[in-house]
Amino acid sequence: MKPSANNERVYRMAFASVYPHYVAKVERKGRTKEELHTVIHWLTGYDEKGLAAVIEKKVDFETFFAKAPKLNPNVGLITGMICGHRVEDIEDPLMQKVRYLDKLVDELAKGRAMDRILRK
Repeated sequence: MKPSANNERVYRMAFASVYPHYVAKVERKGRTKEELHTVIHWLTGYDEKGLAAVIEKKVDFETFFAKAPKLNPNVGLITGMICGHRVEDIEDPLMQKVRYLDKLVDELAKGRAMDRILRK
């Protein structure tokens, strides 16, 4: 998956505008906002205060990942399909990070055990 104008649209999208959809998706499936936060913290290194700040400031996805304290070193263990693409084959590094987050949210919503989501 190569960079495209559509990718640019995603990068400019405010994380805060997508976050409520993540919350709704996992809660519809019986998971909690706290579990979602655990997944986001694991992937990005944001703590509660940092996550609240990026939501409040309405930073875009590009900034969300650029300012992330530390991408988890085990992100390479995230594999599988998301939006019709294998996450491990996405060439654009930023889009791959966005899709890693999407994949983890999907796994949480599908009821996967937290240890497996966090690649323990």
